[in-house]
Amino acid sequence: MTSAAPPRPAGRPAILVIDGHVDAGRALLVPRGELVHGCADILAEALATLPAEGVGRVDLDMRGVVFMDRAGLRFLDLLDGYSHRRAVRATATNWHGQPLRLLELAGLDTTDPLRATAHRPEPPPAPEPCAAPAERLHVLEEEVEQLRRALASRPVIDQARGVLMALHACTPDEAWHILREASQLSNTKLRVVAAAVTAGAENDGPAPPPEVRAALRTALDRLGR
Repeated sequence: MTSAAPPRPAGRPAILVIDGHVDAGRALLVPRGELVHGCADILAEALATLPAEGVGRVDLDMRGVVFMDRAGLRFLDLLDGYSHRRAVRATATNWHGQPLRLLELAGLDTTDPLRATAHRPEPPPAPEPCAAPAERLHVLEEEVEQLRRALASRPVIDQARGVLMALHACTPDEAWHILREASQLSNTKLRVVAAAVTAGAENDGPAPPPEVRAALRTALDRLGR
């Protein structure tokens, strides 16, 4: 079972693909891509293909999701609603990277955000100041905007990922995490780190700046590369 997004302009990948299968009453769905506008519709299509009977739980493995904006929260609301309507257990686990950070800012359980809302009464009003949720949303939107700018720089980022994969025998996801961590550790924009990695791989190309080089080494060490 595979559900993909509507066609996008030439050269742009589908925002989200959901693969999955049903075994012994358990449906395992594996989204890959971005949780952005339209992702809830793609999930709805995937859920609609599940058998009407015999499925007791639906588990989503989110490790293939590399980016998420506020539309991802609607994605989770849809899954939670499906769980209630069909009286089946639903989970969404294995979050990482920027989507995990967004869940933290939204105040959701980062192990399984559905666990924070499913099958429980509305909580009492929080004692925190009224401004706190608005401030948290502002931080969230700033981080999403930063990631959007990073995605706009994907050609150089993808080249840098390819360089890291070739030099260090890492996976695409590992290469992405190396770049993100190096960006954070060196306080350098992601596209600048990626450009430095790409330029350094060329014949007689300049080495990355010392702070970027040190951050890359730390990120590689943490992956055991």
